[in-house]
Amino acid sequence: MKIYTRTGDDGFTSLSGGRRVPKHHPRVEAYGCVDELIAWISLLKDFKVNKSRESILLYIQKQLMVSATLLATEGNGGEGICRQDDKCVSILEGEIDKMEANLHQLKKFIMPGGNILLSYCHIARCVCRRAERAVVKLYESEEIPEIVIKFLNRLSDYLFVLSRQMSLDLGIEEISWSV
Repeated sequence: MKIYTRTGDDGFTSLSGGRRVPKHHPRVEAYGCVDELIAWISLLKDFKVNKSRESILLYIQKQLMVSATLLATEGNGGEGICRQDDKCVSILEGEIDKMEANLHQLKKFIMPGGNILLSYCHIARCVCRRAERAVVKLYESEEIPEIVIKFLNRLSDYLFVLSRQMSLDLGIEEISWSV
């Protein structure tokens, strides 16, 4: 089977189920943002500092793949194809709680940066927020499972705390910012 089909050369693509929509359709935008986020999580997973977090990062990628499938399928029909893990939000909350137990309490805003790995983590967080915005916008006009929104919201929190944990693990002082 060839990778190219030429069916998208006219600026349209097919949703799961076969309906053709423009490549700028809100569904395509939403699952495209999630797809980009999957790649950023992969980058984070591949760094040595996250070796102990490899399984949770792989779990996150798998949940994002499910999210993308649900977003690419009109209505709640995607739930017949695959189902979002109902515990995905509480699993992230547990991981956040574990990391926060090691971190000092925030009293100022944290600036992204200090190390390329931390910057990558913050980029992933920003991509997650963009994906969340695209999904929320889609949710205003089309039926999608609410768990996708909740998962993305909690995932951006996880990525922020992960950047702080990575900073601690690497011995890099966080860059604080205050007004």
